[in-house]
Amino acid sequence: MPWVLPEVRVPQRLNKYLATHLGISRREADQLIIAGKVQIDQKTAILGSQVLDHSHVTLNHKPVRATNYIYLMLNKPVGYVSSRSQQGATPTLYSLLPPEYQNLKTVGRLDKNSSGLILLTNDGDFAFQMTHPKFYKQKVYLISLDLPLEPLHQQMIADFGISLPDGPSKLALTPLDDTRKRWQVTMSEGRNRQIRRTFAALGYKVTKLHRTQFGKYSLGSLRSGHWRQV
Repeated sequence: MPWVLPEVRVPQRLNKYLATHLGISRREADQLIIAGKVQIDQKTAILGSQVLDHSHVTLNHKPVRATNYIYLMLNKPVGYVSSRSQQGATPTLYSLLPPEYQNLKTVGRLDKNSSGLILLTNDGDFAFQMTHPKFYKQKVYLISLDLPLEPLHQQMIADFGISLPDGPSKLALTPLDDTRKRWQVTMSEGRNRQIRRTFAALGYKVTKLHRTQFGKYSLGSLRSGHWRQV
């Protein structure tokens, strides 16, 4: 009779296990572990701990169970902030969502004066993979400038990059008409207000910024202020 090799189960890192089951980021999972709030088989876990199929994982001595994951796409209008709490009279994008989705976290952000595609989820691992630079998620924006973009400045932005305090910024630019004021911007980074700061460094003001694509997700016909599950 031929030998049959037993099935081998590969251990999983505890922070990934927690992120997958609790809908948090791995960094947040690490913080729970450091705080001594996570136990594996009744023993306090440490950073780097591994989880096996038969492991009993608890958080504050309560069993960790899988979360029902939700993924939403919202077409954020101008005038809404991406934070959960309202800032003065400025509304938050959460006011556009029904009560059952108020606990979701945004995947990246759009500032108050920007519009377009923003993703929300309770899946921390998904959010990490969509936002960490090493995963190279392409983003596409439609922008308008207050002045026509000089050809030299276009070349500087697209070919050489613009020096910013937090590092160089290089953007792919495609003109949308002959005015040289309307452009499609493609990028894979997601630094704070990067597009606006890049053009401001050369003396331009971005008067309109609208995101149409984030990774494989595209707004399509989704109307401003509306959302749908993806």
